[in-house]
Amino acid sequence: MLSDAAGSGAAGLAALWAARYRAGTAPGGLPDEAMLRHLMAHRSVRAYRPDPVPESVLDGAVAAAQSASTSSNLQVWSVVAVEDAERRGRLADLAGGQAHIRQAPLFLAWLVDLSRLARMGEVRAHATEGLDYLETFLVGVVDATLAAQNAAAFLEAQGLGIVYIGGLRNHPEQVARELGLPDRCMAVFGMCVGHPDPDRPAAIKPRLPQSVVLHRERYDCAGEGEAIGRYDGADEAFQREQGLASRAWSDVMLRRVAGPQSLSGRDRLREALDALGFALR
Repeated sequence: MLSDAAGSGAAGLAALWAARYRAGTAPGGLPDEAMLRHLMAHRSVRAYRPDPVPESVLDGAVAAAQSASTSSNLQVWSVVAVEDAERRGRLADLAGGQAHIRQAPLFLAWLVDLSRLARMGEVRAHATEGLDYLETFLVGVVDATLAAQNAAAFLEAQGLGIVYIGGLRNHPEQVARELGLPDRCMAVFGMCVGHPDPDRPAAIKPRLPQSVVLHRERYDCAGEGEAIGRYDGADEAFQREQGLASRAWSDVMLRRVAGPQSLSGRDRLREALDALGFALR
């Protein structure tokens, strides 16, 4: 059953559309489906109750993940479920001190995992040189991402909250040691999972207008600057509503990509991949 947070009926969809885009109204003829309302109700949850996530829910999340598309059926991803509080604490430190990793009762580390095929090839004395190419690594990253998003949609449908954690890439080798990962296996990102704390509710964050991300037939950036300017205003209003520092989205994002110093240590990812056994060509 979908969570009540997804809203119900046309009014629910209209409210979700307004929260997500902060401009205009939902287009006429848009299917008012429970699934669309459920997906549009997504928000990043960073405050959790201590209640554990039932094992059956984890089983369902993995089933949902394995039901996602996978390139050529290679299935080159895995996930490590972490419930141990001390291990979650160490991962929180490695991810930049993010307290919600400690607080969430379940933490999922989503992996690009080429090691399984490498082991299969070794057992059968079969060549696996294709694992050493960037294409195969990219397939693993895409597969892990598709799987995780399926799991996220399922978990939110159970009334749970999630937030993705890119900070696992801050220190890939240390994370690999903490999780006991073999060569050719790396944590692409993490995911906190738990029951949202009702005393610290999360809000729906506005996104860029569809006119900026949807192109028809050919890429067209006409009007992009003006649309981003309007979005800066919507994002700044959201920040004020949440009691956060005022900022323009475009300024923050440009600082985020200004140079290697702004990448939280991830500028050395190529070096880390070598250390983790990915001989990419």
